[in-house]
Amino acid sequence: MNNYYTSVELGTNSIKILICSKTNDKFNIIASVDTPSDGIKKGLIVDTKKAIVSVKKAFRKLDEMLGFKITKVIACVPTNQCRMDIVVGSTKVIDYKAITGEDISNVIKDALVGQLTDEEELITAMPISFKVDEDDHIENPKGLVGEVLEAKILIATSPKEIIYKTLEVLKLSGIEVIDIAYAPTGDYYEVKNSKLDKVVGAIVNIGEETTNVSVFNKGIMIKNSILNFGSKNVDNDLSYIYQLPLEKSRELKENFVIAMSSYADSNEVCSVQNKDGEILEINQLDLSKIVEARLIDMLKKVKNELKNLTKREIRYIIITGGISELAGFQYLIEDQLGIKAKVCNITTMGIRSNKYSSILGIAKYFDAKLAFRDKSVSMLNEKDINSLISVNEEKGNSDNIINKVFGRFFEN
Repeated sequence: MNNYYTSVELGTNSIKILICSKTNDKFNIIASVDTPSDGIKKGLIVDTKKAIVSVKKAFRKLDEMLGFKITKVIACVPTNQCRMDIVVGSTKVIDYKAITGEDISNVIKDALVGQLTDEEELITAMPISFKVDEDDHIENPKGLVGEVLEAKILIATSPKEIIYKTLEVLKLSGIEVIDIAYAPTGDYYEVKNSKLDKVVGAIVNIGEETTNVSVFNKGIMIKNSILNFGSKNVDNDLSYIYQLPLEKSRELKENFVIAMSSYADSNEVCSVQNKDGEILEINQLDLSKIVEARLIDMLKKVKNELKNLTKREIRYIIITGGISELAGFQYLIEDQLGIKAKVCNITTMGIRSNKYSSILGIAKYFDAKLAFRDKSVSMLNEKDINSLISVNEEKGNSDNIINKVFGRFFEN
């Protein structure tokens, strides 16, 4: 059986939506869109009306691709003012039989009793360890037989005022939110593996106007910080120095710059028109030196912030976000942060770009959460699924949804 998930992220620069299916433990991308956003600054809704217009445009584009309307999503929510705490819950095992997902749900519910204030919204309740009767430090108790199940749970909450603005924009756009998750949680689930799940590390997502720095311990986010800089700082530098429109600066950054200038070529030259109408000849080396200087400054601040967040040894640092796609970026972060620093590398067909790491990851997180509780949810109804299969059969291949619709539903 296939499970279908739709995830959305309301970003400062764009609205990103993704539809994926899970088949035999593999996630396949069905469709994706990335459209300009308005009314959102530093990841927060500042103008509800403008944000709704942007969201509606994005979903309309997706609906036109698919031929049916998407109405249910998992949503990324900002980490601003988030609070994390460890709580304990306990429950009697149902009928004293083998522990099931229902027992796990019950112990989590018990742990949450009295933990939230009227101003807070629960974002995540992540089990750290379980105890079955006298047996302690159990990672997964399902299938074990016992009388009492206890759990140590890490809960993450955010102010309702912040979260409800995101939910309100989606609701007024005709979208039902099935679940919510922090973007860093999605980033982690996109890169997670058995090695990362055993150590302390960091995920850094460089966004448009902010950079999210998160510390994870054995796969659970324990610290988070938002730094007030992002890829737009690079665009502003190029715009100021060469007197270019911001869009032209962004285009140069994405298509011409080498993140580590020692790999740039002074003989590579491009012609651009500045704000005064003058034609400038800019070589790749000069341009890359400007970008590199700003990126080094940003990475130094990230390094300092990690020291502020934790005294534990950081075993890995993974950098994601659209700017991490710059040529030579891996060499630069190794130079500044050491060999433990790596660029996120999304290889999933249809979205080979790190700008999708959060929304692809929260679909994987949601799927894992459901599986742990022995539940299953599909965000597409049977009619819509049959519609997709029908399109695939018209293409003459009934093997795999991805093989059939690739090229029709992707913007990348």
